[in-house]
Amino acid sequence: MDDHQRIQFDLNQSLKLYLDNPQTIPTEHADSSLADCDDVENLSSDMVDEVLDPIIDAVASNPDAIGRVGAFDNIQCLLKLFPHLPPKTVSKVFDLIASGLAAEADSVHRDIEEDEQSMFRHHKEVLEQYGFLLQWGITALEARAHEKTVGTTVAKGRGKGAKAKAAAAKPWDPVDQVKQALDIMAKTLRVKLQRIFVTSSERDTVISLFTRPSYLILESEQRVKNQDIRMRVFKVLCLAVKHHGHAFGAQTSIVQNLSYFEHLAEPMAEFLQILSEQFDYPQLTDEILKEISNKEFNDNDTKGPKSISTFITRLSELAPRLVGKQIILLIKLLDSESFPLRQSIIEVCGNLITDLTKQDERSADHQKQLDGFFDILEERFLDLSPYVRARTIQVVNKLCDLPFKFPQRRKKITEYATRSLEDKSSLVRRQAVKLLSTLVLTHPFGQLHGGLLAYKDWKARLESVEAELEALRPPEIAEKPSAADETQDDNLFDEETKMDIDAPEGEGKEGEGEDGENKEESAEPEPLPANNSEELIRNLKLTKTYYNDAITFIEQIQKASTLVCQLLQSKTAAEVIGAMDFFCTIDAFRVETARVGTRRMLRLIWTKSNNDEGKGIRMHLIECYRRLFFEAPEDFTPSEAATFVARNMISLTFGTTPAELTSLEQLLCTMMKEGMVSDLVVQKLWHVYGITRQQISKTQRRGAIIVLGMLALAEPEIVVREMETIMRIGLGSYGKQDLALARYSCVALKYMSPAVSRSSENTTTMAKLPNDHAVLAKLSQLLEIPTSSKEWLGVAEQAISAIYALAKHPDVLCTEIIRRKTKVVFAKPSAGEVTDEPMQEDAPEDPSSDVEMSDAPGPEDEEEDARAATPVPKASPKPPQTLSQISKTVELSQLLFIVGHVAIKQIVHLELIEMEFKRRKAAADKAKQAANENGTASKDTAEQDELDLIGGTTEDDFAEAMAHVREKELLYGEKSLLRQFGPLVTEICSSNMVYRNRDLQAAATLCMAKLMCVSSEFCETNLPLLITIMERSDDPITRSNVVISLGDMAVCFNHLIDENTDFLYRRLSDPDASVKRTCLMTLTFLILAGQVKVKGQLGEMAKCLEDSDKRISDLTRMFFTELATKDNAVYNHFVDMFSLLTSEQNLDEEAFKRIIKFLASFIEKDKHSKQLADKLAARLQRCENERQWNDVAYALSLLQHKNEDIKQTIDAGFRLVQATGA
Repeated sequence: MDDHQRIQFDLNQSLKLYLDNPQTIPTEHADSSLADCDDVENLSSDMVDEVLDPIIDAVASNPDAIGRVGAFDNIQCLLKLFPHLPPKTVSKVFDLIASGLAAEADSVHRDIEEDEQSMFRHHKEVLEQYGFLLQWGITALEARAHEKTVGTTVAKGRGKGAKAKAAAAKPWDPVDQVKQALDIMAKTLRVKLQRIFVTSSERDTVISLFTRPSYLILESEQRVKNQDIRMRVFKVLCLAVKHHGHAFGAQTSIVQNLSYFEHLAEPMAEFLQILSEQFDYPQLTDEILKEISNKEFNDNDTKGPKSISTFITRLSELAPRLVGKQIILLIKLLDSESFPLRQSIIEVCGNLITDLTKQDERSADHQKQLDGFFDILEERFLDLSPYVRARTIQVVNKLCDLPFKFPQRRKKITEYATRSLEDKSSLVRRQAVKLLSTLVLTHPFGQLHGGLLAYKDWKARLESVEAELEALRPPEIAEKPSAADETQDDNLFDEETKMDIDAPEGEGKEGEGEDGENKEESAEPEPLPANNSEELIRNLKLTKTYYNDAITFIEQIQKASTLVCQLLQSKTAAEVIGAMDFFCTIDAFRVETARVGTRRMLRLIWTKSNNDEGKGIRMHLIECYRRLFFEAPEDFTPSEAATFVARNMISLTFGTTPAELTSLEQLLCTMMKEGMVSDLVVQKLWHVYGITRQQISKTQRRGAIIVLGMLALAEPEIVVREMETIMRIGLGSYGKQDLALARYSCVALKYMSPAVSRSSENTTTMAKLPNDHAVLAKLSQLLEIPTSSKEWLGVAEQAISAIYALAKHPDVLCTEIIRRKTKVVFAKPSAGEVTDEPMQEDAPEDPSSDVEMSDAPGPEDEEEDARAATPVPKASPKPPQTLSQISKTVELSQLLFIVGHVAIKQIVHLELIEMEFKRRKAAADKAKQAANENGTASKDTAEQDELDLIGGTTEDDFAEAMAHVREKELLYGEKSLLRQFGPLVTEICSSNMVYRNRDLQAAATLCMAKLMCVSSEFCETNLPLLITIMERSDDPITRSNVVISLGDMAVCFNHLIDENTDFLYRRLSDPDASVKRTCLMTLTFLILAGQVKVKGQLGEMAKCLEDSDKRISDLTRMFFTELATKDNAVYNHFVDMFSLLTSEQNLDEEAFKRIIKFLASFIEKDKHSKQLADKLAARLQRCENERQWNDVAYALSLLQHKNEDIKQTIDAGFRLVQATGA
């Protein structure tokens, strides 16, 4: 055989064999050492090099040498053995093919340029041979690399030995060889191959030798991530499409790749962008988009639509104008049932709008396109899929961040976003909140007045402009104000409670335009010439429109804020956090309703932190409040920053409810523990509370002590250090004039006790105070001040609590207080003394302006304040009352209140004594055990043990003694002072026709209820009287107090109350909403805590689901939601509740259905559904009328029973069942 004989190569035949099975390609002229090698492991590198080196030398001198018979077959034989060859040999083979093709490409290009047509046929054969070998080589390389990668992955899961071997034999990744091959392919495709391959079939076949391995490389996600390889593949394909007619083949391959390879969605879009922009060939993109728009997908195919939607979206980002030309066809995808395709069109519209805004053109057609795309987006706000609705909101959110504000569209967008807040999908609601925040952040009304959105300011500006227009307009053309303007209430929104700092000069001043003229202050403009007057009128009209648009936007945001408030109760943490961020945003823009949301946020401090979501909500709440109220402007000095923070903290207490104060207390306590409140801020707060040289408002002083008391929960030393200040202000003349101030001062004093505070580490060393301490004396005086104000009740409650928290012997001190008060009450009335007068509500406080807080006082200032006589506050509505001006009825009511509260606190005091005894006993036992182990028992210890033995004071004995004191001594002991008041309050409560005063009856009832919590004997004796009062009293406050008292008694004496729970459930039908709400909350606690047994009365609570008071219905929903988590409680009582609800005559059918639907939602187990269905189905035969039958049938329709007999019975209808029953 002559080695120089050229092979007769048929490309089509070789491709057919290769695509079928490469191993079947004949290589009869290959070297025998390669062709006859039975064991590939015995094939050494030396054997291969003996065959390969001559071929390399020959090709290096002349690329035509590849076509020799022996050389070509040897290369094909080595390609068959590619998986088994060492990497070095593989590289040599691949380099041989690549370098030979590169040299041949240069030769072809040279001959084409020189028009050597005689060489074209020869070049054709050589190019086919190299192209075939290169395709085979790349395919073999990729297969080998894939196998190595898989092998390494498997080895990683097999233990240490496999890992060590895998590390020793690192996988060979032929990245450099692939790059080299792609570069040479691109070089070859730049040659005018149409001169060599004349027919289209020949040209397509040769081009496929380069494009097929290119698509194969793209199938590997690892290769696509490599930018160098990806760009080289794109270059090869672009050259094939642009110069060699590969457009149709590329279109088919791209569409197929999008269907089968998700990772190619974005790279294919990138390829089309490069093809269009760098190679000026947009036709392929047009054809692919046309094909996609007509493509139909199988219902079970989720992979294809997702990949294509990603492709379209990415293409619209990279080349929006290419997609815009085919948007008419792509719009059809909005009718597709696949939501990812609809999402992609939404994204396309957003990207096209973004592109249009970047264009300089502002023609009518340009605006028409914008309107069309916005119309599509607005329609998709109502798409059936929540994912599409959410994506629509996301796209609009991005558009709002553009420099172009779209003022004409913002009103509708805000309206749609507000509507989306009520969407059923949490995802949609969450995105709607984000969109509203973006709308506020990017609003277009910041050009004239700094951008704040306070409604009252914009309303004042509008009225000022209208006044100027009226002054400039001639009388005959004066416009009549619209109905909306006439009915607009200027006081629609309350002023925000947070005290703003002064704005910098020249920034955000109202009514000041660009020309610097303050239009609001000009009462009458100067006369102007006619032309100037008309121009001014036109400008004022434009300004009026601007103001009207701003007011409309503010009203929309205020409306949305009420809906966002509801999202704060969501079970989804992301939704709650988004709602908090929204309120922080609108608060920064001074939207009045922001304060409603920030206060509603406070309750989130109670979120359970037993999971990551709960912790995230609490931490985000603290962060929001830190940003809102604890961050001063950067240019403030430390003192100014402390003043700013202190004023904000005080403002948080203005107008708050008791529930909000409780939540604020927990929040500030937590922040104090985390070190977010500086000592300088605390000093500022004490300065506001203790200032006497300057008159400040009552609310400001109250707010300061409220906040200080809250901080003292975490650090009691805050109050301990300033005890003298509290005695001078809160317990002094200021407190006596302002009883609310006195009450909060008592609360702060109470927190000095380590037992009351929530400090994790009790840093205070303060022990219990002796009874003659000045603080306790001041507290006692507060209880005896002559007043008929109902505020005294709150003061008395907190003063007694403070005494029990601070005094060493509080029972002795309270005994003296009660005795002195009793002498005053039952002393003989003097001439002219009032004998009967109801307790008075406090007169409304005259608002007085808050003063600016100066720096914290120095030592000289404090001494001066201490020496200065305390002035009487001017804001006092009336001088303090004297004893002669207070009626005996009021004094008796106050005495009974003190007696009742002392009784309750005495019980708590006894419990604390018992706990302290147990603690000391445990500590003594531990010390004794340690001493015995060391053999060092002291004489004192022995004596103590002897005393313990003599007294027999074990824990059980001590507990029995405490129980005896509580049961027999407090109300029935011969020396007990409380013994005298039991018969007294019983007589007053039972003789309500004699003691007609309403306040006295309320105080006596409350006192008797508290005494009943002390002794079971007293409770059992007076329980019928208390229930009678609850049933017959006309005072809703009295009824509410009795309900709460019965709840307390249920905890203390469960056996007595358990038989009378029916009376409690009756209050759920009380005509007064406050009583009903109190009863619902009490029963919620008792049932969930397991204090009372439910005996079929849950139906009464279920009726509250349809209560007209939203707070009651919300509380009931919360109750059943929590009850459903406790041992199938809803399932166990479902039939009883159903029976009660069906027998209720005043419950209409629709309300009944809503209640049953809500309750049935908690029946989740199939077993429970089937059992309930069987029980309810048995009622169908006993139904006496159609309403009863419909109720049972509706309940059965809500249960997943899957019982065909029940279904047939229901389908038969009521009449048939009635006839059968007869």
